[in-house]
Amino acid sequence: MKNIFEPEITEGVISRINKLKPETQRNWGKMTVSQMLAHCCVPYEMVYDNIHPIAGELKTFFMKLLIKNTVVGTKPYKHNSPTAPAFYIKDERDFEKEKGRLVTYLKKTQELGSDYFDGKKSNSFGKLTDSEWNVLFYKHIDHHLTQFGV
Repeated sequence: MKNIFEPEITEGVISRINKLKPETQRNWGKMTVSQMLAHCCVPYEMVYDNIHPIAGELKTFFMKLLIKNTVVGTKPYKHNSPTAPAFYIKDERDFEKEKGRLVTYLKKTQELGSDYFDGKKSNSFGKLTDSEWNVLFYKHIDHHLTQFGV
């Protein structure tokens, strides 16, 4: 798994994002490219913006048990996999705005580095290691950039 905390990996992801255009078509799924960019911002909103609820202890227990390994494990996501309600983007979004938000989040994450994330609590799974955060961030964005052919 590539390490999103390394500058060259972050720059590579940003380069892929910069290849997207408002008219870029998906290879699978239902989201538009603008919705996908907004969708990819959600994990970073959960870390930085405090706009998504934190799961209670019981919900965290079951999420750890049932889906944590899918999210932070290295096995790639399947096409058209279900997603959590917070990640549903139903309305159309402004392409440039969402692209700019995502790039800003990526740069901030890389600048803070892996030490900042080691032991940091996620909204859904409790404390994660820096390696788990890396997989969560990188695997998700790689999956969706591949979905849109970049």
